[in-house]
Amino acid sequence: MIIDPVEVLKKTKTSGQLLPTGVPSKVPLPTVVPNPVDYQVVSETGTRTLWVVFIVMVISSAVFAGLSWRVPVSKRLYHVITTLITIFAAISYFAMATGHGVGVNHIKIRHSHQHVPDTFSYVDRQVFWARYVDWSVTTPLLLLDLSLLAGLNGAHILIAIVADIIMILTGLFAAFGSEGTPQKWGWYTIACIAYLVVVWHLAVNGRAQAQAKSQQVASFFLAIAGFTIVVWTAYPIVWGVADGARHLSVDGEIIAYAVLDILAKPVFGTWLIITHQKIPETNIDLGGFWSNGLNREGALRLDDDGA
Repeated sequence: MIIDPVEVLKKTKTSGQLLPTGVPSKVPLPTVVPNPVDYQVVSETGTRTLWVVFIVMVISSAVFAGLSWRVPVSKRLYHVITTLITIFAAISYFAMATGHGVGVNHIKIRHSHQHVPDTFSYVDRQVFWARYVDWSVTTPLLLLDLSLLAGLNGAHILIAIVADIIMILTGLFAAFGSEGTPQKWGWYTIACIAYLVVVWHLAVNGRAQAQAKSQQVASFFLAIAGFTIVVWTAYPIVWGVADGARHLSVDGEIIAYAVLDILAKPVFGTWLIITHQKIPETNIDLGGFWSNGLNREGALRLDDDGA
């Protein structure tokens, strides 16, 4: 008897019985999905930006040093401070462009659900701590430039510089802070409060002292200090969007800080030095040790005491 396989399949389908195939059925096993890690690192665009800013800072340092040779040593204080600012910035950008001065902040993010256990995801984001080292040196020098321009006393200068250093260090701590804890945004809040102290000394005390010099000095100080405050205010905003909330990529962060650093250092320095040379009231004539060093005229002799 010849068996038609088609008829057999039809009967099997209607009867609900399965034919033995000799191959075990494949049952899907539950899969374990590993916690995803989002790597946020610099790309070629960010690296090129770092090299460009490094070159800008080197050229600015050379220009400022050349301008200092055109004035007497006793009147080079602004030139020296401004040149040091761009030199330190160049060193920082060279470190970042070559891959040094960079750390990774490992961030653990909790995702809460109603009917299933919480899940976690991870972010490994590069943090350029060399940038904070740069700021901890260059921003006090910038404040010193503005303080000398306004004629602030030593007490106000010291408080403003200390508040500025606190602002930079707490910003660094916040960049490496843990996610989901008061630690990260607590450091950020302290940094913002310290920044308000800096603004207070510039906007209130600095403006009052500048007006005591002359109207021309007061107008110049108001313009350049206002420019500095606007630029500096953008830094914590970029931090909050980039390192804080991570809505900005590492490349975007680098580009944003690059623009601000160029405005706050080479542009600021060029404006200060050129305008300072046109306003005699801003001169700070430093004689003595600054210009002449230690010489025999100021030495103490035993004969002068009658011994």
